Amino acid sequence: MARASCALGVLLLAAPALAEPVLDDPAREAAVAKQIEAARESPPALRVLLRGMPKGGDLHNHLGGAIYAEDYLTWAGAKGFCVDETGLSVEPPPCPAERTIERFAATNEFGMDRLIDAMSTRGFQRGVGQNDASGHTQFFRSFDRFGKMGGETAQMLTAARRIAAGDKVSYLELDHNTTALVSVVRAAGDAPITESDLAAVFAGEAKEFAALIPKARAELDADEAASAKAMACGTPAAEPACKVAVHYLFQALRALPPRQVYRSLILGFMMAAADPRFVGVNIVMPEDAWLARRDYALHMAMIRFLAARYPKVKLTLHAGEVTLGQVPPQDLKDHIAQAVAAGAKRIGHGTGIAFEDKAEDTMARMAKEGIAVEINLTSNAVILGVKGADHPLRLYRAHGVPVVLSTDDEGVLRSDMTNEYVRAVREQGLTYPELKEIARAGLHYSFVPGGALWTDPVKRVPVSVCADFATPSCAKYLSDNEKARLQMDLEQRFAAFEAERLARAGKVS
Repeated sequence: MARASCALGVLLLAAPALAEPVLDDPAREAAVAKQIEAARESPPALRVLLRGMPKGGDLHNHLGGAIYAEDYLTWAGAKGFCVDETGLSVEPPPCPAERTIERFAATNEFGMDRLIDAMSTRGFQRGVGQNDASGHTQFFRSFDRFGKMGGETAQMLTAARRIAAGDKVSYLELDHNTTALVSVVRAAGDAPITESDLAAVFAGEAKEFAALIPKARAELDADEAASAKAMACGTPAAEPACKVAVHYLFQALRALPPRQVYRSLILGFMMAAADPRFVGVNIVMPEDAWLARRDYALHMAMIRFLAARYPKVKLTLHAGEVTLGQVPPQDLKDHIAQAVAAGAKRIGHGTGIAFEDKAEDTMARMAKEGIAVEINLTSNAVILGVKGADHPLRLYRAHGVPVVLSTDDEGVLRSDMTNEYVRAVREQGLTYPELKEIARAGLHYSFVPGGALWTDPVKRVPVSVCADFATPSCAKYLSDNEKARLQMDLEQRFAAFEAERLARAGKVS
């Protein structure tokens, strides 16, 4: 669809004319690996090295949570918003002059610090208020505090892509819902619903809300166009962020009454089926919330029902974002297994895998079927307290499960993708070749449309048409397949990064 690629500047690389295969040079890779190892014990030195490393795709990135509080406050100030009486949130005008964000920021430096800490986990991660609230509570209540500032999707897209470009992330798969669709979710009410009701409710909902889909698409058209304009995409002054490819996942809401959850899922499947910019459906909100726990099996039944009617819509599902002591034992025993059985092609978080009754069977299935797990190291440390040796990243890898690194909510968590890679090296012991494997997986297991470049992203066996990268047939394949283009671009970025690192090492020596 032309408007998607033009408005958002989705990466449309010209098919590269390559004189030789863009594959790893083992000696070059080994030399850079030595640099990474030498920097392992120095977080600043390691960050300097990893900042420039190409990182493929960020497949678990909630657009609303990707934005830093300072940006939200700047946008809110421009709209006349005020700091509320508690000093911990904001509210729309009118309000006393001294509480407008612009005046408050200019006259109350420490009050602004407190507000930013309240709207993120910044203070919490430095010990502020840790005796008063858990990381889980601080994280999720942050959304209530900045969620009142709606209508800034274009600026949010711009901010997220700029961060990604600086982190050398080439693709974002953003969890994002249009206002046109989410505005009707809570109107579904709270009347009971059972699995036997799903077909009848779906028939009525799909008919009633079909007219909203064109409105939602037009809303996204406008937001993407405004973002592209802000970055001068398509002009000689285009920012590097214009080259960050973007697609979306519709995020259904699980911590609501079941009819509202079902409506959000129906709208998500309808949107993903109608608009190629939406490449899949997710289900979000705290997995340990009372309603999410109570209705987990019903939610999976809803997803199975809709997946059978929209077989082309892909699923990545938050599952296993729980740990021992956070929830009763019955809520640890099979959430990931249920999500896999419901048709998930990726699992978000998956932190609780070791507590599942059939963990080894589930991981064996994930490995066999290529169901990747989206690992969010900072998020899991802050929200769940799961980090270091307690984190299952290496357990998944030991069982052959594809692993990708992602940011989850980098603004609220005060993190970025480079930080996730630094943590992977320092806390999980990953090496440079393993980081490259994970970066490649971030594109291979993405839902980017089109065929892949590799039949196997680890062994990097190319598809038959690209057995020789320099042929016209391979060039056409790359031109026709966005995923393959992104994968080829990643290999070129690796080559350039490694050459640059070796050149710098030569100058130093």
